Amino acid sequence: MTESNRPYRLAHTMDARHPRALFPASAPADARPAIGVLALQGDVREHSLSLEAAGARPVVVRRATDLGDAPGDRLDGLVIPGGESTTMSTLLVAFRMLEPLRELIGAGLPAYGSCAGMIMLADRVEGAEEGQPFLGGIDMTVRRNAFGRQVDSYEEDLVAPELGADKDLPLHAVFIRAPWVEDVGSDVEILATTRAGRAAGASGSDGGRIVAVRQGTLLATSFHPEVGGDHRVHDVFVSMVTRRA
Repeated sequence: MTESNRPYRLAHTMDARHPRALFPASAPADARPAIGVLALQGDVREHSLSLEAAGARPVVVRRATDLGDAPGDRLDGLVIPGGESTTMSTLLVAFRMLEPLRELIGAGLPAYGSCAGMIMLADRVEGAEEGQPFLGGIDMTVRRNAFGRQVDSYEEDLVAPELGADKDLPLHAVFIRAPWVEDVGSDVEILATTRAGRAAGASGSDGGRIVAVRQGTLLATSFHPEVGGDHRVHDVFVSMVTRRA
């Protein structure tokens, strides 16, 4: 039988005369929380991959218009990667993002800062440049470059039961010119410390330095959990974002 004599149309063909072409099925909505990754410095790609692994939809944030006017407008949460905190402050001012971010965080936008991002979320910073602006939000004092310079970067397994770490599945942390937390307010939850004996005069409950905290909708770590493929910190943050939504 020739093509012109066929009494039917092939099931897989479709043109403008086909009803489904007139009323195409709409694409399913993406139900994942939209979490921005501030793309001024740091491991933007690595944080994005970790957020995807934790069940979120990462959104690259480069300008103030990417932020939206209120929590949930464009973003359900925000990650502030590492980098150099003085440069990050300068860039936030230059791109007119500092005040909008302060307002969003004050309005309840969940935010997670790693390394320099932790410094940006601190209410008090030791060793900062005079007049350097920060985002604030977590009632803590952070010391810049507390673990030393670039050559002093190191790795260790943390004391972090609140982040799902135990002797069978430790949380391995990478510290790169990292800060630590000197002290915290009564509303701040300590999530992880270094091990006892790492530093003299340590401030953690076990004798180690405080390196991960949470207060309300804000989370901060002095290490880089986006490095190494362990997504437990990002899991915690995505859960915080989801609970708020």
